[in-house]
Amino acid sequence: MQCANAYCCLTLRPHPSLNKTRRNSIQTHRNFPAAQACYLPSNVKSITSTSNPFIKHCLKLRLSSSYRHSHGSTLVVGSTPISPIVMKKLSGVQSTESTEAIALMRIPSSFLNLNETQMEADSKGWFPCPHRILVLEGIQDPGNLGTLLRSAMAFRWDGVFLLPGCCDPFNDKALRASRGSSFQLPIVSGNWIHLNTFSNEFQVKMLAGHPHIGNSSKPSSRLSQRLADSLADTPLCLLLGSEGGGLSEKSQQACEILSIPMAEHFESLNVAVAGGIFLYMLQPL
Repeated sequence: MQCANAYCCLTLRPHPSLNKTRRNSIQTHRNFPAAQACYLPSNVKSITSTSNPFIKHCLKLRLSSSYRHSHGSTLVVGSTPISPIVMKKLSGVQSTESTEAIALMRIPSSFLNLNETQMEADSKGWFPCPHRILVLEGIQDPGNLGTLLRSAMAFRWDGVFLLPGCCDPFNDKALRASRGSSFQLPIVSGNWIHLNTFSNEFQVKMLAGHPHIGNSSKPSSRLSQRLADSLADTPLCLLLGSEGGGLSEKSQQACEILSIPMAEHFESLNVAVAGGIFLYMLQPL
């Protein structure tokens, strides 16, 4: 695995190019204090204990979102100078036969986590282009979130905005489902105040995917090629709600509702499936 963001990679045997000088030149992330850095000593040929400090550090990166972001790093599972028992615990998968590498990756600079004190944050630099932005609200399943990131990347959307309640896009399951899209797609994590700032700045049309409800007081439009063509030149945000609760009241009020035509006896689709359809139909030309 070769990546500019990788600062430590565990493989079946030490790579011949990773000599002592190279090991000493590896720099830690700006949010990863040197005193807390855990690297494999040059004389270590294998790791067999799950109590090894380096393994504990890697495990925390896999299991804890706050630990990942405080260290600016994540664990990517892709076999290692460690025993199969340790590999299984680190990777979080039942079978490690197809695992070729485990790497510690820096969380990319394209990820921006806005906190509560950044209410007046300048939204101009969040995305290279504001034409097509996917907005996710309360997507807690990492498989669904990762799949949506992968689809957004495949259909050339410009970025993703995560509202509160979404799981960490650098969660190990989300990373596997995204197939690396978490490292390539601009992602901003914030709240409705931040999203409104962005929407007002770029005059973005707010759409929300939601199943059609006949007796709803809020009118909805049906997704079609004609509708997609009419929006081709319009900057827009597409908002998708949680798997269980759907759109929040705030989302329904702030957005125009868009539904996917389906057979009458079907109420809804899985959010990743529905998202893939929306992202494909509304992709930039």
